[in-house]
Amino acid sequence: MNGFSGSPKLLKGGIVVADPVSLAVRRVITLQYNPDTVTRTLTVQGTGGGERSEALRLTGPANETIKLDAELDATDQLEFPDQNAAVLESGLHPQIALLEALINPTVSELVSGNAQAALGTIEIAPAQAPLTLFVWSAQRIVPMRITEFNVVEDAFDERLNPIRAKITMGMRVLSVDDLGFSHPGGTVYLGHLRRREALAARARTGDLKALGIGGIR
Repeated sequence: MNGFSGSPKLLKGGIVVADPVSLAVRRVITLQYNPDTVTRTLTVQGTGGGERSEALRLTGPANETIKLDAELDATDQLEFPDQNAAVLESGLHPQIALLEALINPTVSELVSGNAQAALGTIEIAPAQAPLTLFVWSAQRIVPMRITEFNVVEDAFDERLNPIRAKITMGMRVLSVDDLGFSHPGGTVYLGHLRRREALAARARTGDLKALGIGGIR
């Protein structure tokens, strides 16, 4: 028995938290279980009304949103308490808090903002948040902002720590319209578009006969 099962290694989807200037990786958050469904919605940016000559023009990349359900379950870890002391003590609180940190400023940032307000600072610039990237295989790496975050905790231990939960996350992909071409996140987005264009070039296409027509005039 050589330990090789013959099954391919299943990749994990997740979120990478990176420095907004250097793109240095600060944290990698992998999903415990890959969701069965990832819903993507693309809204075309066109010129809308106006002159007929503008009807086919695109004013920018399509606005894209992503939605998924992330399942968390501590049951397996609790079967081996000696190896999972943190889960035994706090359940899923740390994992949930880690995801919630993506949508909340830190305490130090809040205290600093309050101190500046107390000193009479007229305009307080919000602290620059880290750049968050949604990673769903090497073919899909996009800068994004979480716009929806819903937690359903449906099982608890004797200390009322959640041990099973479902987190629904909605994300909006940040394009060069949001970040600009010089921002590192804009560079990541352009890389995403290049990968998509390369994939489209590999797709098989049909011919007019398959549509039952001989021409389009």
